[in-house]
Amino acid sequence: MIETSWRRGDPSLYGRFDFSWDGQGAPQLLEYNADTPTGLVEASVAQWFWLTDVQPQADQFNSLHERSLARWQQILPRGARVHFAADPDHDEDSATVRYLMDLAQQAGMEIRGLALADIGYAHRQSTFVDDGGAPIECLFKLYPWEWMWQDQFAQWLPGVRTRFIEPPWKLLLSSKAMLPLLWERNRGHPNLLPAAFADTLGRPVARKPRYSREGANIALLDDRGALDQSGGPYVGDCIWQTLAPLPCFDGRYPVVGAWIIGDDAAGIGIREDASPITRNSSCFVPHYIIDE
Repeated sequence: MIETSWRRGDPSLYGRFDFSWDGQGAPQLLEYNADTPTGLVEASVAQWFWLTDVQPQADQFNSLHERSLARWQQILPRGARVHFAADPDHDEDSATVRYLMDLAQQAGMEIRGLALADIGYAHRQSTFVDDGGAPIECLFKLYPWEWMWQDQFAQWLPGVRTRFIEPPWKLLLSSKAMLPLLWERNRGHPNLLPAAFADTLGRPVARKPRYSREGANIALLDDRGALDQSGGPYVGDCIWQTLAPLPCFDGRYPVVGAWIIGDDAAGIGIREDASPITRNSSCFVPHYIIDE
C-alpha cells in the first residue's frame, strides 16, 4: 500500500521540521513530523493576529493560511467530499482538524467531521463509511499510520478505495528511523546531526523511539547518565542522535518548528519548555522580524 501510494503520487498536505537553533550557525534537524503534526493553528492564524495587534510594523515568516488554502485547491477538485476524523477528546487534535475543515470549506470542498470511533467499513464497496453509511471517498485523519496498522480494520487497508490525507507513504517519513538514513546518505551536512540505529555515537546523545509523539519516551544521556527523560506509552526499537542542546533563554528551551505546505516552506512557529525535552504542554511563542 505504501509503495502504491508513493508511485501514484498521492499528495501531501503539510509537515513540520523541528530544529535546534541558538541564533548562530546552521539550524540542526531534530526530527520531521510528517504524518500528524499539530501546532498549526498557533503557527498560522494565532501568531499572525498577535503580530497585527502587538507588532503591526514588523514582518513574520508565515504564509501558512494562504498556502494551506491553495494546497487544498491543488490536491482536490472543487466540490470534492472530504471527511475529517480525530479523537474528539483530544483538544489539540480536534482544534487542528476544525481549522483544516474550515480551510477545505473555503477552498470549495464539501466537508464532514466525525469521530474516529464512528468510522465503519462497507465490504461490498471496499470502502470506509461514516456513521450515516455514506462512503468516505477522501479522509483526513489526525491519527498515526502506525496505529492504523494495529487496528481491527487494518486488514482492509491495502484494498480500500478511500484516499487518505496524509497518504500512506508518510508512514516512512514519520519514523525517526529516517534520521540515521539521512545521516548515512549525507554525512557532514550542516543541518543534520549524526544518528545511528545502535548506541555507537558516544555521549551526549538523545535516544528516541522510532515512532513516538509529543516528546514521549525520549532520554537525553551524557557520561553520567540521564540529563533528562520523559515517560510515555511508546516502546520498541530506538534510534540514537547526537545531542544538539537547545539554547536556554530565561530558563526556557525553544524549538523552531519549520512548516512546509506541499513541498514549499511556509512559516515557522516556536515552542518553549521549561525542560530540554519539548512536550505537548510546551508554550507557543510568536515571532516577528524587524530591520535593524
